[in-house]
Amino acid sequence: MNIKKRSLLIFLIILASAALAWLYWGNGIMLLAPNNLTPVLSEVEGSAAEGSGAADDSSSTPETVILETATPAPPTLTPTRTPLPPDAVSTFFLALNENGYSRLYAYAPGILVATRLTNGPWNDNSPALSPDGRTLAFASDRNEYWDIYLLDLTSGQVSRLTDTPAYDSSPRWSPDSQWIIFDSYIDDDLDIVIASTVNIGETIRLTDDPASDQRPSWSPSGRQIAFASDRSGDFEIWIANLDTPGENRYQNISQSPNSHETNPVWSPDGGLLAWESASLVEPPTVQVWDSAHPQALSRPIGPGSLPAWNQFGDQIAAAIREPNQDYLLAYTLDGFTSQPPVSIQPVNGIAWRSLPIASLPVTFQGSANLTPTALFSTPIPSENRATLLSLGDVSAPQPFLHQSVIDSFNALRRRAILETGWDVLANLENAHTPLTASLDPGRGDSWLYTGRAFGINPLSLNAGWMYTVREDYNGQTYWRIYLRPQAQDGSLGEPLRVHPWDLNARYSLNPTAYEQGGQLSLSVPAGYWVDFTRLTRAYGWQRYPAQTNWRTYFKGALFNEFAIPGGLSWREAMLELYPPDILITPTVVIPPTRTLTPTPTGYRYKTPTPTPSFTPTMRPTFTPEP
Repeated sequence: MNIKKRSLLIFLIILASAALAWLYWGNGIMLLAPNNLTPVLSEVEGSAAEGSGAADDSSSTPETVILETATPAPPTLTPTRTPLPPDAVSTFFLALNENGYSRLYAYAPGILVATRLTNGPWNDNSPALSPDGRTLAFASDRNEYWDIYLLDLTSGQVSRLTDTPAYDSSPRWSPDSQWIIFDSYIDDDLDIVIASTVNIGETIRLTDDPASDQRPSWSPSGRQIAFASDRSGDFEIWIANLDTPGENRYQNISQSPNSHETNPVWSPDGGLLAWESASLVEPPTVQVWDSAHPQALSRPIGPGSLPAWNQFGDQIAAAIREPNQDYLLAYTLDGFTSQPPVSIQPVNGIAWRSLPIASLPVTFQGSANLTPTALFSTPIPSENRATLLSLGDVSAPQPFLHQSVIDSFNALRRRAILETGWDVLANLENAHTPLTASLDPGRGDSWLYTGRAFGINPLSLNAGWMYTVREDYNGQTYWRIYLRPQAQDGSLGEPLRVHPWDLNARYSLNPTAYEQGGQLSLSVPAGYWVDFTRLTRAYGWQRYPAQTNWRTYFKGALFNEFAIPGGLSWREAMLELYPPDILITPTVVIPPTRTLTPTPTGYRYKTPTPTPSFTPTMRPTFTPEP
């Protein structure tokens, strides 16, 4: 081969290499490209295949796998606004509770009412849209165990991504749609796992820490993964830099002790990171952190949970959770409301994108047109006075409830048995309380008197089968109850994601815990748990705030009581059972006290000196003789 031909060949090789490099970076190919990942996975033994365990060889940890496949950092990507189709509208994809189950919905304000996309006796939550907006990833227990599924929005077909007994949830897409990151419950702990959408079954375990690592979010550049973790003692937002080896890879960016941060989500251009942050005395707020100024603290946008960006990165949707009601709204980045609050069912996930509504396939019509069967029946009130009905085999001081709520109670009891595997409502602390029985001070208007309330037995708390999570709203303290299901194999319940409030810590001889009425648990309890408060809300039962003395009086917490007001005030509910006279409190009249008129004694300037008196003594008189 002569010199000219050799030079031409070298030139062609260089040109081809440059073209391949341009295609590589110009299309935003990420760190974990399938052609690089496949041979590495074959060399790692037990690399948490399908998210079910950790690697056996400590020298081949998931972190090492990622570093071995690392390539030079790509140039900074500058996203541009893609023109929207003419029929594209702002659409929310929500996971909403209905009849005690979480289901997927599509909702376009002012255009499309909340339209059901999935339906069945299972839970679908944590929806996440693919970058092209065609596929919805979500977590579901439709096969008894929690796995990651994919819903094709163009055909309505559902496919499974993971298939393991381990709990898999909170999916998020990689920028090139070839990977999905999620949290998985492995060895009694939540860790972060990456699964391939191209080669189904290939997974990598990203974190292996005793702390709870959860709610991951992949940056648009593909080089960083944000997640929530309590590895510092409190739940804060961390970033895993995939180009950094070892423990130096992880960086705490929220730096907010004594608060709970979770649900991080990147803006479309990767410049901002939003998350929710809550403290013991304040409800959650949406915080935004600027990655261009990593040392600066985040700034609040407005109240809300589960933040979700629109596709332009100039608005953030969020859910506002009140004790017994949820709302959906959106903010601009300066904190103004861009979408007014809309009342919704309890929400378990939000995704937001502008899409053509007409593209939703007809396969969704079956679920959308379904009318759910009522969970319980409510008798029509009659003009006569309401009655109390027996609870049957339920053990309680007074096992009776109002006729309008007893069917709901029995249905809730059956559902709780199904969800937990044991009969938590077989033994109650209280049900109906007659007027002849006095409750604790300050509880004169308790709903227990109306027959519309019950209190579960708090002994389960001491036995470790119940945990309480503290939730404060507008200066009042509420409680969320979690029950331990009998089966701990992942078929019942979900792992806890928060630190419970230990009410019994007040008895630990810790002065601070005594003054605060307990303390946060130091760690997240292991195992699976059922949100009993969520179930009670599905059956119409509401929780009420603790009394102001709950920190010093255990029963004042009222964490175990639920009621169905039925749209009535307490007085109206009482009048259904009792005549009006029974509610009249007699006014105590104190009779006047008679004041006796004192006898004037005058004034004495000097104490008189008593005069001694002499009593004469009779003695015989003797006459002397001459």
